[in-house]
Amino acid sequence: MFTGIIEKLGLIENIEKEGTNVHYTVSSDISEELKVDQSVSHNGVCLTVTELGKDWYKVTAIEETMIKTNLGNLKLGDKVNLERAMVSGGRLDGHIVQGHVDGTGECLGVEEVDGSWYFTFKYNPSPIHFLVDKGSVCINGVSLTVVNPIEDQFSVAIIPYTYEHTTFRQLKVGDPINLEFDVLGKYIAKYMQLYIPAIMDKNK
Repeated sequence: MFTGIIEKLGLIENIEKEGTNVHYTVSSDISEELKVDQSVSHNGVCLTVTELGKDWYKVTAIEETMIKTNLGNLKLGDKVNLERAMVSGGRLDGHIVQGHVDGTGECLGVEEVDGSWYFTFKYNPSPIHFLVDKGSVCINGVSLTVVNPIEDQFSVAIIPYTYEHTTFRQLKVGDPINLEFDVLGKYIAKYMQLYIPAIMDKNK
């Protein structure tokens, strides 16, 4: 489990395909603090550390992960947002993030306003994958507040610190993004979808 508060940026040092799996070698300042079998969020995708070096580590993405996320767009030299799993008893500075990406969206616009940045995205909403104004969403592993959600679009405001310390400063119009919707909202929506019609029918 994660919080959507990015710790460091990682650098993609090597990409190796093995069947339908893809192995990524990542260098980062947190490499020396990791252990094999630990979970690390990479652009919002929870991946397990499989191998370690002094300043690098390796993770593997399976076919399902490659299909549902934007990891397939990564190239050598690209940077990724990194977050280690939340420590029990620590502060939940963002929101509850599982590292299980629901799907991808696309950047529609980037606008600088008085030192901050507004990013607009489009996505495919569904009965359990939807957004509410001032609600939470995880984009490329970053916990953010939803602004002006309309139909299949929404925006987020990025403060200078987040812009400088995440991959948002590299994000361009047309780039794909990883999206994870608020898990609490998904549970409530699923409950409503499954049980409310049954309750209504019972009360007829």
